[in-house]
Amino acid sequence: MIKIKTPEEIELMRESALVVSRTLGEIAKVIKPGVTTLELDKIAEEYIRDQGAVPGFLGLYDFPNTLCMSPNEQVVHGIPNDEPLKEGDIISVDCGALKNGFYGDHAYTFAVGEIDPETKKLLEITKESLYVGIRQFRAGNRVGDVGYAIQQFTESHGYGVVRELVGHGIGREMHEDPEMPNYGRRGKGKKFVEGMVVAIEPMINMGTHRIKQYSDGWTIKTADMKPSAHFEHDVAIVKGKPELLSTFKYINEALGIETDEELEFRSK
Repeated sequence: MIKIKTPEEIELMRESALVVSRTLGEIAKVIKPGVTTLELDKIAEEYIRDQGAVPGFLGLYDFPNTLCMSPNEQVVHGIPNDEPLKEGDIISVDCGALKNGFYGDHAYTFAVGEIDPETKKLLEITKESLYVGIRQFRAGNRVGDVGYAIQQFTESHGYGVVRELVGHGIGREMHEDPEMPNYGRRGKGKKFVEGMVVAIEPMINMGTHRIKQYSDGWTIKTADMKPSAHFEHDVAIVKGKPELLSTFKYINEALGIETDEELEFRSK
C-alpha cells in the first residue's frame, strides 16, 4: 500500500534526505586513490551520528555497514573493505539515514582520479537519466512512465538497464510501495498522486543488463564484468510536480562542479 505523506512529513523527510546529501558531500571531499572504502564508511557513520541521525543501512536486513560501496563492475550493495581505491576506478556510494522517524536514501557514482572517456560518458548518461525519469514523476502519470523514460534514454546510448533491482517508495520504512523500475511501458503501473515520495535510482551497465551476485549474499556485479553506474534522488510530488528532497549540491561544491541541473525540481 502506498503511504501518502503530509506536507509536514515531507519537510521531515527533507531533513533526513539532506543528512544523506551532506554525508555524500563529506565523502566527496576525501575520495581519492589510496583511500579504502572502510575508511570512507567510518567517516560516513560518524558524520551521520553527529547530525543527530542514525545510519539507515547499518543492520538493515543485517547489512554490516553504513555505506554500500560498489566499485567498477559492481552494481550495488558492495560491502566496504580494506582494499585501496585506484586511479581510474569508479565507485557507487549509496547512503541512508534515519532522522525524525523518516529515512533518506540516495546515491552518487564517483570517479576516482582520472577515468577513461568511455566510463565518463556512462556516468554522465546515467546521471542525466535520473533527471529524465524524475520529470515523469508527477501527479497523473504512472510508474511505467518513469521506467520507460529512463530505459529509452539509456538504451539509446547502447547501455543495459538492470531489471532485478529497482527504486522504491520511502518514508518511515526504507522500502515502501511502489517499486520504481528503470524500465517499463508508458501508462502502466500505479498512478502518481500528491504527497507520494519515492527514491528513483537508475542502475545502468556499460554492457549487458544481466547481473550476478557474489557469494557474500550482498554484492551485485555485471555479468560481463563491464562498469556500472548508479545515481539516486529522493523525490516528492508537491503541487502536482516532482520536488527534490535530496541534493547533489554538497558533492558538487566538494568537486568544484557548477551546474543548474536540479533547479527545475526545486520550489525553494
